[in-house]
Order: sequence, then C-alpha cells, then structure tokens
Amino acid sequence: MSQRTTHRNPWQFLRNRVRVGVSRTRRSVAPALQMTVGAVGAYAFAEYVLGHEGPLFAATSAMIALGFTREPRLRRVIEVAAGCTLGIAVGDFLLHIFGTGIWQAAGVLLFSILLARFLDSGSIFTTQLGLQSLLVVLLPVPEGGPFTRSLDAVVGGVIALAITLLVPRDPRREPKTNARMLLSELSGVLRECADSLRESDSTRAWHALVRARNCQPLLDGLSGSMRQAEEVTLLSPAYRRHREELGSLRTTIDFLDLAVRNSRVFARRLTSVINHAALTDDAISHLTEALYDTADAVGILSQALSDPSSGNRQRYLRQARNDLAAVAMIAHPRNLGVTRLEGEGLVLLFRPMIVDLLEASGLSHDEAAAYLPEL
Repeated sequence: MSQRTTHRNPWQFLRNRVRVGVSRTRRSVAPALQMTVGAVGAYAFAEYVLGHEGPLFAATSAMIALGFTREPRLRRVIEVAAGCTLGIAVGDFLLHIFGTGIWQAAGVLLFSILLARFLDSGSIFTTQLGLQSLLVVLLPVPEGGPFTRSLDAVVGGVIALAITLLVPRDPRREPKTNARMLLSELSGVLRECADSLRESDSTRAWHALVRARNCQPLLDGLSGSMRQAEEVTLLSPAYRRHREELGSLRTTIDFLDLAVRNSRVFARRLTSVINHAALTDDAISHLTEALYDTADAVGILSQALSDPSSGNRQRYLRQARNDLAAVAMIAHPRNLGVTRLEGEGLVLLFRPMIVDLLEASGLSHDEAAAYLPEL
C-alpha cells in the first residue's frame, strides 16, 4: 500500500502543478497581451517617432508598469521614470568626477542604491536608479545624449498608463473576487471552530487557527487589488462612477481585516478551552450553533460583496446583517450557558468579531455594539 502511494505521489504532484499552471496561464492571457502590446508599441514609438536608436528602456519600462505585481501602476510608472532620470544624472555626475572603470562602476552602483533607499522605499525605483547609473558608467552614451533613455522610460510609462485606462476592464472585479475568497476562508475557519467544539477536538481548533493565519496572504492581495482599482477609478473618467462603491468596499475590507484578526485570537483561546474542558454540554451546544450561524452569515455577506446587481447586493447585506444581529443578541455567557471563567473569556473574544462583521455589513460601530447584551 505504502509503495503504491509512493509511486502515485509524484504523478499526483505533477498533475496538480499542471492544473495550477494551466489555470494561472489562462488568467494571465489578457495581462500578457497588454504587456506585449505596450512593450512593442513603446519601442516602436520611441524608435520611429522620436528617432531613438534601440530604445530598449521604452519597452522595459512599459513591461514593468504593466507587470503582474499588485502595486498600483501609477506608482510603478513614476518609479520607473524618476529612477531612470535620477540614475542617469547621478551616473553622469560621478562619471565626470571619477571616470570609467570596474571600481568606479562598483562605487557608483553602491552610492546609487543607498541614495535610492534614502529617497524612497520602492524596489522598482531602487532598481531603476542603480541600473541607469551603472549603465551610464559602463556603456557608451547613446545618440542624443544620456537622457534619451530617461525619455524612453517616460514613453513606456505613458503607454502603459494609456493601456490601463483604455482597456475595458471593470476595476471592481478583482477586489470583489478576492473579498469573496477571503470571506469563504473566514467562513471555513468559523465552521472548523464549531466542528472542533462539537467534537471536543483541540487539534482541529489548532488547525482552524492555522487556517485563520493563512488568511493573511488573501488580505494582502485584497489590499493590493483595492489600491489598483482605486487608482483606475481616479485616473479613468469611464470608471469614476464606481468610486463610491469602491469606497464602501474599502470600509468593508478594513472591518474584515479586524474580524480575521479576532478569529485568530478566538481560535487560539478555543484550543485552550477545549483542552481544559471549560464548557458544559449545554454551553458547547449553544456556542457551536452560534458559530455555525455566524459562518452562514459570513457566506451571505460574501454573496453581497460579489453580486453585480445593486438590488441583490442590498438584499444580501440586509440578510447578513439580520443574521449577525441575531447572533450578537445572544452573545452573553449567561445566554450561551457558560459558567466557568475560561469559557466566559471565550465569549468575550467572540463578541468583538461579531461587531466587526456587523460593521462590515454596513452598520456603524455604535449600531453594531448596541445588539450585544450588556455584561
């Protein structure tokens, strides 16, 4: 049996990698086309319109600005253009002082990198400034002077921005998809907490904690996609009508971040509560049901954030709000049959998470907290 499993594992691993690779490639077709058009278009414009010879930096700056990272493209364009320009200025200045050579190039590169880190934390800015200053020292000056490379970088950045603004792509799509994935994971964490409590399995509660901690990359990706979406609505007149909706989504995401953090604290305490048998059977039954109800409400909230119809979105939000409010109104140790101190502490950790989710559904803090019974 174990030998067959050993032989199967490499094939299973290969199938999983192929499936993930195909899925990633399918999602990357549109961005890859944009990068190709942007890079070739920037190169052609700089060569045939501006008359620059071999304008590689026009192509590379367009590719960097249109890349697969989640940083806002406007920031990347500015970093490429500013880093290129300043790098050429630094390199040209140091070239006149120290001359050319390997040791001079090393000194120029070290100085440029440290200067870039002093001026800005962006990695692209540092790379561009260091690269340009190094090339100025090592390579011959192109026709038209060293700053033709800087102009090429600006050309690539402008074409990248134009593609971003002209390609018809709803800026809300990616943040909503990421929010749905995050809420799905949060719902799974709550269900796993409920299962562990029902089965008195502290190991399963620990798994829920690990799962909650693994939500951080989803939160980071969601924040990045939100920044990019907000940038598009700021720059593109066609998408400015979505700014209010994205502002509301931004507020929701902030509260979801708090809810995920509180779920980690709750799952960690739940592990201890199960290990110490701090809950009676009645308390386990009530708290398990509350956790399942919360997980269901999180699922409904996920539907609200991902539904394109405004009417459906508001209907799902009301339903999620009502379900979460029903849980909040019983979130008291007495109502849940909790009598021991450690169990009461678990309920006290559950209450802030419910308030965060109610705020994510659109309530103010005072409105959400009002549903909680007084302690």
